Amino acid sequence: MDIDVEGIIQCIRQGDENGVQTQLQEFNKEYAQCFFFDAEERDRRKQRKLEEFRKNKVREYADSDSDCDEYDQEDRGLILRQSLAVVLVRFIRTGVKCRLLRVCLRTLRILSRDQKVLGPLVTDSALLTLAKLAGLTTTDVSDEASDPDSEFYDNVIASLAEAKVFHCRTDEDDGDVEANDQSDEYPAFEDDTKSDISIANSGDLDSISWLGSHRTSINEMHRGTVHHKVLERGRRDRRESKMDGEEEEEEDGESGEEAQRKEAMKVLCNVVYNSTWAQERFSALRLMCGLTERLSSGVSGSSPSSVQFYELRLMFLITALRSELSTQLQQEGGVSILTAALENCLEVQWKEQYECVLDPAAPPISLEASQRIIEILKILFNITHSIHRQEPSEDDAALYRHLVAILRLCLMRKCLLTDDTDELQGHTVNLLSALPLQCLDVLLMVPLQPNSEQCQGVNMDCVHTLLMFMERRLELGDKIKEKLTPILNLLTESCRAHKETRHYIRKHILPPLKDVSHRPEEGSTVKSRLIRLMTHLDTDVKHCAADLIFVLCKENVRRFVKYTGYGNAAGLLATRGLLGGQGSRTSSSDAQYSSDSDSDTEEYRQVKDRINPVTGRVEVEQPDPMEGMTEEEKEEEAKRLIMLFNKLSRDNIIQPMGVDAEGKLVPMSGLRENSITEEGKSGSENDGEADQGEKD
Repeated sequence: MDIDVEGIIQCIRQGDENGVQTQLQEFNKEYAQCFFFDAEERDRRKQRKLEEFRKNKVREYADSDSDCDEYDQEDRGLILRQSLAVVLVRFIRTGVKCRLLRVCLRTLRILSRDQKVLGPLVTDSALLTLAKLAGLTTTDVSDEASDPDSEFYDNVIASLAEAKVFHCRTDEDDGDVEANDQSDEYPAFEDDTKSDISIANSGDLDSISWLGSHRTSINEMHRGTVHHKVLERGRRDRRESKMDGEEEEEEDGESGEEAQRKEAMKVLCNVVYNSTWAQERFSALRLMCGLTERLSSGVSGSSPSSVQFYELRLMFLITALRSELSTQLQQEGGVSILTAALENCLEVQWKEQYECVLDPAAPPISLEASQRIIEILKILFNITHSIHRQEPSEDDAALYRHLVAILRLCLMRKCLLTDDTDELQGHTVNLLSALPLQCLDVLLMVPLQPNSEQCQGVNMDCVHTLLMFMERRLELGDKIKEKLTPILNLLTESCRAHKETRHYIRKHILPPLKDVSHRPEEGSTVKSRLIRLMTHLDTDVKHCAADLIFVLCKENVRRFVKYTGYGNAAGLLATRGLLGGQGSRTSSSDAQYSSDSDSDTEEYRQVKDRINPVTGRVEVEQPDPMEGMTEEEKEEEAKRLIMLFNKLSRDNIIQPMGVDAEGKLVPMSGLRENSITEEGKSGSENDGEADQGEKD
């Protein structure tokens, strides 16, 4: 439907708040589920074209004017949305009543999903207005545009009329709407079409564009954003289970002010997510301080408000998109604040200093609490991911151990929905992999219970949960790099640091070899799946999988090849310079492994001599291809093969490789040059010794 912006302006002029509210409610109801106007319009247009083509079978597209009509309709809709955003940003500064203000904010939230409409929302005055309504600042926005003067609205109406005339004139042309012709008509606009909206609007648009020059600015904004990319549709927030309508009753226990703050926070989330300029101004206006204060005060309250989730969402967005704000939050005690918020969401009860009470009879984590917890974990990852390799101070180590103790609850507790449990565990794993390794010992410092998993007297419940999580990710096989590498890295580092963890995981992943009639990568076991990943196309994935198995083999080359086969192991061995087999372990490893040996099973010992070391299995005996050939025929065949290899090498089809003294793969030519050089040196040294002997 078309937006009656002129009607809204007339209602504002006449003070008819009910009229404004009614029209905006209709707009909100119509577009509540619409995330990207242009994308949806294009999909509908494509569907109509397809249906028309199926009806007519043969069609001359060039003779049809429907495309131009649809584009004109889309262009007009964009101008109307931009004009509505301009009017509403101005209107909400005039002291609108609470209920109407919420309706206006919901309309702005819907409009802010469209990148091409962000112009009036990314100015300093607009950001400060939204921040004040969201409770992030108490600063009054001093703006001469706060008074609803009629000239402002007259200019907007005139701009709409001019845009309509412009499109009518365009329809009268021969359909030539190339950019060059448009540039001739509007020569001053060429630079805007090439710039991003966040750069083009890099000033206070209230004083630059929207006062006294609306007729040009609206058209220019419309035409200048033709080339903007449209973001992919995101997953709808599961918290919003019902339609956004003004007719609905307010949520239980939610005050009008709280609902207003929530709507303003949602608009800020959309604007910050979609605009680089808004992200920069968020930092410059120091709105992070207000956001941190809001979160800190919310944690100390009796129960979290419904706005807290959106405060956390905004904090996650801004720390993910602006690294300096992530650092600022960490330096200002963000870890302790967020840890307290996490503790509050989980309703933690402490048993010992680093041990939380885990009640098996406790109810699952609620939907609202699990969503808040996930946002907290994501923010904590943003502000701690750079400290993994750092040596924490004594105070920081105590803070991180306190956090890890709570993260153990996140791993062991269940949510109402299985998908939420998996997502919660995934973000917990990400955060654990970002924290200092020495602080993760808290995961094992839990007394044994009657039904606990254990290894050498150490509680392995948490490690078992991590193993099961890794197995689920392996079975799903979806987004392997994103979802699997964090857990592989975490288990690898844990195995290096704690021998009990390594023994327990090795028992589950690398049991003693018995059946060697199949290749190691064949089958559905965890070991087989991991070995298949060792030859994955993605370098990070194959290195993570190989590292875990290598550490489970105590970084022993012979044992590693025994379990995986030389063909699968070659990638990691080449990377670490161990192809030659010299040196049982990599010199770069800081792990201290025990000297216990890898005992072979009776079944393995019986077929050990017949195992092919490359494939890692017992191969079926093949007939000798040279059987029945004379010595002369064998020599002739060998010469022919050498000539073929030389030809392939000269044509750069293949490059013969060899292993140097350090166990690394190098071209054969390099090996020959090194060999000649070493022979020359040794010869000169011998000659020098002989000369010295003669002198003596």
